[in-house]
Amino acid sequence: MVNEVVWTPDEATIQHANATRLVHRAGVGDFGELVRRSQEDPAWFWPLCVDDLGIEFSRPWDRVFDDSRGPEWTTWFTGGRISIARNCVHRWAERRPDAVAAVGLGEDGSRRTLTFAELSHDVTRLAEQLIELGVGEGDRVAIFLPMSPEVAVASNAVAHIGAVQVPIFSGFAAPAVAQRLEASEAKVVITQRHSSRRGRSVPMLEILEEAIHVSGSAAQVVLAPFELDGRPGELPPLEVDSEAPYLLTYTSGTTGKPKGVLHVQGGFLVSVAREAAYQADVHQGDVMHFATDMGWIMGPWTVVGVGALGGTIVFAEGAPDWPAPDRLWRTVEEERVTSLGLSPTLVRSLLPHGDPANDLSSLRTFVTTGEPWNPEPYRWLAENVGGSRVPIINCSGGTEVGACFLSPTPVGPIKACSLGGPALGMAMDVVDDSGNSLIGTGEVGELVCRKPSPGMTRGFWRDPDKYIETYWSRIPGVWVHGDWASVDEDGFWFLHGRSDDTMNIAGKRIGPAELESAAVGHPAVREAAAIGVPHPVKGETAWIFCCLLPGAEATEADVAAHVAAELGKAFKPDRVFFIDALPKTRSAKIVRRAVKATALGTDRGDISAVENPESLEAIEAVVG
Repeated sequence: MVNEVVWTPDEATIQHANATRLVHRAGVGDFGELVRRSQEDPAWFWPLCVDDLGIEFSRPWDRVFDDSRGPEWTTWFTGGRISIARNCVHRWAERRPDAVAAVGLGEDGSRRTLTFAELSHDVTRLAEQLIELGVGEGDRVAIFLPMSPEVAVASNAVAHIGAVQVPIFSGFAAPAVAQRLEASEAKVVITQRHSSRRGRSVPMLEILEEAIHVSGSAAQVVLAPFELDGRPGELPPLEVDSEAPYLLTYTSGTTGKPKGVLHVQGGFLVSVAREAAYQADVHQGDVMHFATDMGWIMGPWTVVGVGALGGTIVFAEGAPDWPAPDRLWRTVEEERVTSLGLSPTLVRSLLPHGDPANDLSSLRTFVTTGEPWNPEPYRWLAENVGGSRVPIINCSGGTEVGACFLSPTPVGPIKACSLGGPALGMAMDVVDDSGNSLIGTGEVGELVCRKPSPGMTRGFWRDPDKYIETYWSRIPGVWVHGDWASVDEDGFWFLHGRSDDTMNIAGKRIGPAELESAAVGHPAVREAAAIGVPHPVKGETAWIFCCLLPGAEATEADVAAHVAAELGKAFKPDRVFFIDALPKTRSAKIVRRAVKATALGTDRGDISAVENPESLEAIEAVVG
């Protein structure tokens, strides 16, 4: 299955795609040629992209990019001025005032909408309130909200005045919120009194008040729903330098201190809009729903990418599988969603509930990200959910990239579980330990980016040395991402997990995703997480933690034998453990490093993003 081409576009898909329009505008032969030229000549490509997408700079740039301080600190659209709020909200309020910009769905079945005119008015009035509270250009405003239309209002209101938004995961407890308030020195926090998650009331204001007390923060609190009556809604959006900070988001790391990743208005807007348009193929008037949170990069990605293209964003508060497992599919059917974003782990959790009985004919693309795929759930999403007519746009990048490095597009063939190839403008390579390219060899190596791009972070907040050490120190002038990748004989790119998770078993390298896929291939196993454990003879061996399907039974020996039959005897796991659940984030991503740290009794680092910490206690118990 992994080596099979599972998507080949028909002529109607090709002609409808934004990517095809860009190929024609560029005057190149095909999309592959466009990708190659975008890598070789960024000064030609990015203005082409801005022009095609209609992104408005109030002052044109002097230079497309300036790398005079080195590739690590490249700036983009130098001298230009821009407003994300203008590009994502206000211009559409002028052109499409009555079109729906945002839909809010509650776990209780409630539904509400905001047109672009209403969104623009609310954004402007909230911006006026922030000004009254003393927020100015460059000040930080934290957003601690569930996925609701208020997210779009708050995010764009912060951009409207040139302030910096600090999105905080809506499921965090007070200590994690406090850490981010303290690190960012947020002047204001936007939250609401309560949110709903799996039918339970989450006291967000109470959590925030505790966090403010713990951190000693002087942040003022603004509550949603917003009280905006009496404000004129006349403040024009501030046009800022293209390199003005826009987004400060924190990523969990292997140490206790999360990294503050900084993005800027011009580069983030152009990079994300490019991705939403040419990879997800979002058009003006399309409808997108992404099962995510503003605390993860795909939350801001959705708000900016879909907003810049004049699409509709469907926000769903609560869990995607509650109050019923088909909530996600009902959302697609009832809102006529055209592009659906979800993680492989979410797909694996939905698969046991069976094929959707809903009308999913509105779907044109799936967008998946977060971790490597396993063949069986990929096949189920492609065939049973998408009816073999919806391409899986499987992206890989990260918070620090602001978008993605690798991605298929709807206009080309896609192999199962692959990431297609380099995204537009991304000069990607796979290298060995000495930095030599492995493309053409089929070997697994480090995923690297040989040139900067507009969406890359401008560094870690107040820690430039850590930024250089993390991404630029291994190979001078080259971004080393930390993923293990390969390119097959047909030019399709695959990920094999984080390179620091890669196991070396008796001299043979293997990624956790391959072991997990083999385990999930057992008919009783629903999902799995594999880790490497020190071994006196082999150097390292594999342990696999498995969750079984409801009512299914299996033994450790059964699963271990199945893995060995799939991968070879050398990769037979030493131990197989059965647990009820794996530790996951709210966006359903498995936190593998927490699994390994718990199993080995080492420092777990920052686990504030884990929604079900009790699963780590279960791992401790079975390991003994």
